Parts: sequence; structure tokens; C-alpha cells
Amino acid sequence: MFRNSMIEGAGLTRSGLTRRHALTLAGSALSLPLLLPAAARAELVIDLRKGTFQPMPIAIADFGGEAGVLVSGVITNNLKRSGYFQPIDKSRHPDKNPAFDAVPQFEAWKAAGVQGLVTGRVSRDGGRLRAEFRLWDVVTGEQIDGQQYFTDPNNSRRVGHIISDAIFTKVTGVGGFFDTRVVFVDESGPKENRRKRLAIMDQDGANVRFLTNGEVSVVTPRYSPVAQEVTYMAQRTGEQPRVHVLNIETGQRQVVGNFPDMTSSPRFSPNGAKIALSLQQGGNANLYMIDIGSRTTTRLTSTGAIDTSPSFSPDGTQMVFESDRGGSQQLYVMAIGGGEGKRISFGQGSYSQPSWSPRGDLIAFTRQGGGGFAIGVMRPDGSGERILTEGFHNEAPNWAPNGQYIMFFRDPGGQSGGKLYMVDITGRVEVPVPTPAFASDPSWSPLLTTAR
Repeated sequence: MFRNSMIEGAGLTRSGLTRRHALTLAGSALSLPLLLPAAARAELVIDLRKGTFQPMPIAIADFGGEAGVLVSGVITNNLKRSGYFQPIDKSRHPDKNPAFDAVPQFEAWKAAGVQGLVTGRVSRDGGRLRAEFRLWDVVTGEQIDGQQYFTDPNNSRRVGHIISDAIFTKVTGVGGFFDTRVVFVDESGPKENRRKRLAIMDQDGANVRFLTNGEVSVVTPRYSPVAQEVTYMAQRTGEQPRVHVLNIETGQRQVVGNFPDMTSSPRFSPNGAKIALSLQQGGNANLYMIDIGSRTTTRLTSTGAIDTSPSFSPDGTQMVFESDRGGSQQLYVMAIGGGEGKRISFGQGSYSQPSWSPRGDLIAFTRQGGGGFAIGVMRPDGSGERILTEGFHNEAPNWAPNGQYIMFFRDPGGQSGGKLYMVDITGRVEVPVPTPAFASDPSWSPLLTTAR
């Protein structure tokens, strides 16, 4: 029953993510003897394909100690915010401190309405933190998963995210997204003169830090899908807006391309080696692609329209973008080498800000019409359009690395400002994402355990 595994990821210290001088999160499987015959099958499954799921009642026991309370609290918050789990209040736990190395009293947990149970403990092993968990199917009496991790004590919150991902994936069959970060635009001050700083945080709103000081206004940040880099548009008063790339680890910045006019709407290619952007040329704008290493520039469109907001398919062979070449903003898909492009949006209103899912199956978009803004998805050929959420002003959809959730911002109007929200692709789950002030233009990182 023992399965060895190793998760090698960047260590998360209080000063931020490091890559080259990474700490190791070592994981190995844990198990207790099964209580059922080998032919028994676990029932702890949420089938998201049906789109009619009910949140699963789950109990997350205290892991013990100050660090253990932090880890179990992170897991509880993550699973609750996902919308797919319903952690029961600890006052309903029939066993307040279940022994980690003992088989749970399943009948008591079933009587409390629990389907899944997470037990764990956190301890010190020399100078390292040792975190362990077990996931139990209360209905069948089986242990579904179990892992232990060794890491620096400063990684307590991150271990909670990694355990959350393990539970989420085991139950739903979908990749995790909790061990990620989000870059966004932090907005403060009066609406007529907002200070817009580039900021980064954990996906649950913790560990916020600012990447720019607000002297230069920033918009549309986009995380690299493979590395700790961000591309964005920055504008200093009296100067043309320019696309930049920022290395989050080193703080090094560079301007992308050598253009005389405004560049905007940057997006990394799937391998992180190139950036597609929009270049304004008089009253028009066309798409270009720049190889970051060689600085080679390739023109992708050549029209008398405004072509902008490019987004790559995950296999790197196609690109979706918005264009007003037909008289209103609509979505088009073209081969990566350029060309005319095929229109894929035909609903009521205008379409903008397309974002291709990391799974390749859907394209998210903003649709404006009837006095409101909606966030929706469609297949890459334009079929199957569905609106996930709508309101006065919703914009800038961006995918989680597992392709199951979309983050966007909502502005209620007036002197207020934007707030971040997360919606899943069924449209049944929508939750706010905490930020210290007004916020816009969110962009999700890859899983930190896979980023370079």
C-alpha cells in the first residue's frame, strides 16, 4: 500500500518565492490497513461532468499544535471556497481529537452527516516541519489517500495548499489550483486618479506584496504559464504605454519590443518563450509576436481594424483575439502563424478579452450588451456558449491552471472600485477573492510545484 513520491517545488519564505535556492517538499504515502475486502470501491467522488453536483459534507480535524491549526484552517478554507465541499462545523465533530494512527469511528462520523474525513498532524523533525494527513471515505471505511511532507517551518500555509490540492484532485478527478498565486492590479485613491500598483498574493488572498510602487500606472498583467514572470502594460505620465516583463524573483524588468507606438494586451505563449501583443498604428492596431530570447518580431495581422487581446491555445498552434473588423468587437481564432482568422462569437452584444483554457476545451470571454457585462465560455469553434455570471460591470476573465475556475473583477460603479471574484465553469460556484483594496485584472500563476 506504500507509494513513494517526491514533490520538488520552490520554497515559500516570508520574503516570497524562490526557485534556484528552493526548499524541498518531500512527500511519501501513508496508509493503514483497509477495513473492507480488496474488491470494495471508494465512493468518495464528486462527478463534475454532470454539472448538478451537491457540495460534499467533509470534516477536517484539527492537526494539533499552532502550526497544525494553521494547516487545517487553510485546508478548510480552501475546500469551502471551491464550492465542491461543505466542511462541517467543528462543534459537530463527534471526535474532537481523532488519533492520527488509529482507524476513525466511522459510524459516529456517518451519524454526523460526514462523507469524507481528513485527519492529520504537524510536528517538528529536527529543524524541519513534518506534516501528515489521511483522507477517509466515511461511507465505505476506506483510507483514500495519505501523505507526509517535510519542509521549512515557514512553509506551513503552503503545505496546507498542497494537501488541499491532493484532496481536491482525489475526490473530483480534476487537477488542483490551491498551491498557486495571483498577480493583479491594486487600486487605491479617488476614482478620477487611481493609483494602480502591480501586486501578488496567494490564491486565497494571503501574503500580499507589491511589485511596483505606483509611480507608473499598470494594467493587464499576465502570468507566465511556466515561470515566475509577469508581462503587463505600464504607462508613465507623458510617455507611450509599453509592455514590460518582470521577473518576480529578481525584480528585473525589461521592455518588450522596440516600437515607436503604444503596445498593449500582452500574453505569454504556452512555453513562456514568446509574447503576443497589440501594437497601435494610428487609429488601428495589429497583433505581433516577439521571441523573448532572440527579440525576433513577427507580425500576425494586417488589417485596418483594432486587433487586440490575443490568447494562445495550450498546444501553441492557434490564437484567439478580439477585433472590430466586422463593425463591433467580436472574437476570432487563427493559426499561430497569422492569417484572416475565423469569427467564433455570434451572440447578442460585443465580445472581448478572450482567454483560452489551459485544458484547451473552452474560451472565456467578456460579453457586453443590454447595459451589462457578462463572463461566459464557449468552445473554440464558437459552439456551446454559456454565461457564467453577469452584472453591471464584469471584466477580465482569467483561468486557474486546472481549467476549472475563472477569476475576474466586478466594479459596481459610482465612486467604488473593482473587486475580484472566482466562478467555476458550471456557473454554480461564485465566491469573492479577498484583496486589501480595490482590485482588477487578475491573472493566475501555474502550480508552484511545476513552475520553473
